[in-house]
Amino acid sequence: MIIDANMYWMPEELFTDDSYLQEFLRCIPAQYQVRAYLEEMGDTGKKQIIIEKPAGFQNLNYAQGEYTVEKQIEHMDAAGADHAVLKIPCAQEWLTLELCRKFNDGMAEHVKKGKGRFSALSVIPPLGGKESIYELERCVKELGMTGVQMSAHYGSLYLDHQAFRPFLKKLNELKVPAYVHHTPIPVDYQSIYEYNNLRRSYGRCVDQTTAIGREVFSGMFDELPDLHLVHSMLGGAFFAYMDSMFRKKPSGNSDTVKRFDTDTDRMCRQIKENIYYEMSHAQPWGPVLLDAAVKILGADHIIFGSSYPVRREWLTEGAGFVQQLNITDQEKDLILSGNANRIYKLDKDEQDKTLV
Repeated sequence: MIIDANMYWMPEELFTDDSYLQEFLRCIPAQYQVRAYLEEMGDTGKKQIIIEKPAGFQNLNYAQGEYTVEKQIEHMDAAGADHAVLKIPCAQEWLTLELCRKFNDGMAEHVKKGKGRFSALSVIPPLGGKESIYELERCVKELGMTGVQMSAHYGSLYLDHQAFRPFLKKLNELKVPAYVHHTPIPVDYQSIYEYNNLRRSYGRCVDQTTAIGREVFSGMFDELPDLHLVHSMLGGAFFAYMDSMFRKKPSGNSDTVKRFDTDTDRMCRQIKENIYYEMSHAQPWGPVLLDAAVKILGADHIIFGSSYPVRREWLTEGAGFVQQLNITDQEKDLILSGNANRIYKLDKDEQDKTLV
């Protein structure tokens, strides 16, 4: 079985309903140097929404016609993918609660049209107080959504900030996983924004690694032991830095000033118990880095995703790429379907158990 745990969805009505589009554009915070606009895509007759941050530097492109049930299923079939988990690409950072409700209803309807091929993650502003918690409960208990999606940071605040704690406590109570999507660029971006791939690729990795480090070092999982976070982009290549950041204590007195002193055992246990990693797309990592990620993070903590429709081949050829890795068949099965099925409780019986 193959599950694409990272398929993007946006309402196609954004490109045809001007009032819907204007409501969406009003959410985007120009005061934080974010610029958004709609433009024609050459002579295709279609449109795209472009998000720039900072103004003048593109970071997100939403294209008309890429989020239809028919096109998604056509390319899933070409990939041999049985199921996909839908989420919003990055816009969750800005959406109002009112617009989130519309998006959630739209995703739920999209799931119905997919006739069993889709599940969806709710989108909810985590700083919305009780109303946001009510929307979370509605999405899980009434709309059948399998989790919530969040941004690695909102404005300048990462998820370890106390402002998010009431919402995270509710997730911990419900035992509902949160998918933590990278934001277009990290909070501190002045040295990387000028060059396209440094901004759009490396910037997302910086954001994810920063987010995970803050979550673990903050001690938030002491308070939220049942909170499970699934970070995109393999945690921003977190596997490359984990051993360096969470150093084992030296023997004897080899480090007299305790430069790297931390409760490594506790933190590494929480990394293992509370954090998972969705690859976002397989091919750009390449076999060497994916093999390293499996060895360091464990195959039971890595989830296949394609970021479709960013690049079609990341879906249509992505699972085949994973199948060619020098890992066991059991590890491949965990990455391609087992972990997503377990964490998001995609099996209907498991969902029912959670809601009892």
